[in-house]
Amino acid sequence: MLGAIEAGGTKFVCAVGDDTGKIIERIQIPTTIPAETIVEVTEFFKQYPIRGIGVGSFGPIDVNRDSPTYGNITSTPKPGWRNYPFVQSLEDTFGVPIGFNTDVNAAALGEATYGAAKGLDSCLYITVGTGIGAGAMVHGKLLQGWSHPEMGHILVRRHPDDTYHGKCSYHHDCLEGLAAGPAIEERWGEKGVNLVGRPEVWEMEGYYLAQALMQYVLILSPKKIILGGGVMHQEQVLPSIYKHLKEFLNDYVTLPEMSEYIVRPGLGDNAGIIGALLLAQQAIEER
Repeated sequence: MLGAIEAGGTKFVCAVGDDTGKIIERIQIPTTIPAETIVEVTEFFKQYPIRGIGVGSFGPIDVNRDSPTYGNITSTPKPGWRNYPFVQSLEDTFGVPIGFNTDVNAAALGEATYGAAKGLDSCLYITVGTGIGAGAMVHGKLLQGWSHPEMGHILVRRHPDDTYHGKCSYHHDCLEGLAAGPAIEERWGEKGVNLVGRPEVWEMEGYYLAQALMQYVLILSPKKIILGGGVMHQEQVLPSIYKHLKEFLNDYVTLPEMSEYIVRPGLGDNAGIIGALLLAQQAIEER
């Protein structure tokens, strides 16, 4: 069996499965502080004969294997998790290989292997929820350099009607600060699920996300773009993105049919946890 952790800022999803991506058992744990959350994670996995664990984590995280802080959650604003030695903690407890990457890179791996980008050597997975993040597959490998991509914190142009100051604790009005779920709620005074009948909300959301997609298209030229996360459950968002992206690109580059090129996850909400199973398998093979 393989273990998988999708570590989010709100909840941890833990699962055991096999190397075909099949999930056998799973649980959900609130993300509080490590002393509470990791205890529950440990209790779950100790029930099973796992050969390795894959972790797709909220970030920023240290994915540089040559770094003395490899495997740590680093500069997160999440209370209690800053500089937490995630990989070391799991290795000390279980003594098995640990695969470690961002939650969105794990989701990109899952979608490229079994989901909407299956058969392609390049894709971009973006989550729009409590935060905004993106993971990329390029030439069949997860994109990583000195660190992992942090595409949710790019700067975007202001919508002409937007006077909201921004929610990001680091950059205020970056993409995440203007378009993530908490920004929508603070700007409009209600959660997104209660704003379904307000077209101006989703027109503005599409305006910001389309700007980001334009930059990703021009820089990475992915063969498929996959949009997940809670905000993307709103049906109005994708049409707004298609419209604005077409306007922004202004025929400078030719894309496939928008509805086929920019899509929802083929694995639904399981993209991240299935990707984490694949990270576990990769860690075993590397060991």
